[in-house]
Amino acid sequence: MRFENWEGMKLLKKYDIDISKLNLGRFEYSFQIDDSFFELFDYSIIDQGSLKADLVLEKTSTFISLHFQIVGIIKLVCDRSLDVFDYKMSTNNELVLRFGDENMEISDEIEIISYKTQMINVASYIYEFISVAVPMKKLHPRYADEPEDDQIIYTSGDEQEEKSEIDPRWIELKKLKHKD
Repeated sequence: MRFENWEGMKLLKKYDIDISKLNLGRFEYSFQIDDSFFELFDYSIIDQGSLKADLVLEKTSTFISLHFQIVGIIKLVCDRSLDVFDYKMSTNNELVLRFGDENMEISDEIEIISYKTQMINVASYIYEFISVAVPMKKLHPRYADEPEDDQIIYTSGDEQEEKSEIDPRWIELKKLKHKD
């Protein structure tokens, strides 16, 4: 994350939750995500977007459960045409923060935080969940009905014909793979 200026630090504080002041129970938070949010992260794969992140926090004596629902639009660059397009995204994610002696990440869904932790900042979690929801292959919607590259055989000139059967070399390789 970038902490180059006061504005960046100020924006990041909007994602702080003081867990030491929370009683046991359920709490709801809502965060607006815009271009300035993505600027907080170095080498961000997303530059622009307009999203809403709703968070339901459930605090017990031994752990904190975080349920994120993130909905909105991000700007992506098409891998094929390099055109910028709006990508509608919606993601639901859960994270459990268990209390322990020291901070440690157990898995993508479970982290241990110190009993002494008074404040958590959810900005990095929100960013990670948005980033993971970005498709590996970013195609402009106008290419949605076209066959994928691996379904096209390129012939002479600009002609294209769709594959109707599997290449026989792949069949032979599959036989080798399944041999015990």
